[in-house]
Amino acid sequence: MLRFDIPRVWSNVIRWEAFITFALCWVALFVTPWVLAVLVAQGFVRGFFGHHRCPSHWLWKRVFTAQGWAGKQEDAGAKMFANKILFIASSVAFTLFLAGSSLWKVPTSLLIGFSFLEWALSFCAACWVYGAWYRRFPPAA
Repeated sequence: MLRFDIPRVWSNVIRWEAFITFALCWVALFVTPWVLAVLVAQGFVRGFFGHHRCPSHWLWKRVFTAQGWAGKQEDAGAKMFANKILFIASSVAFTLFLAGSSLWKVPTSLLIGFSFLEWALSFCAACWVYGAWYRRFPPAA
């Protein structure tokens, strides 16, 4: 379902943010899991309030558009859904870490895989699911 109530997002900015998610997950695995709190916050703001409300997205959008690297504009609805998934997965990982379980590495590893697909191959699995859902169950008019 296209979201016309929120601004569209730049493709290369989204891919850069996926790279940052990828890098932060590796930092979580090999340095400190406390960086998962950053992913929880970013997923929450971008997923539930929109990318245009996220300070880091605003910064990267300014940098990329100033340099001419922004790419093409895309619908933000699917990307917001992807960030809701990021919020859920990183929240689960962070909660498991705080509880002392080593299972926090499972959702973190999944985030590494899916964020790699987005930044390296421009394939957003959550966006694909989002589109498939709305093709199968279109909203009532």
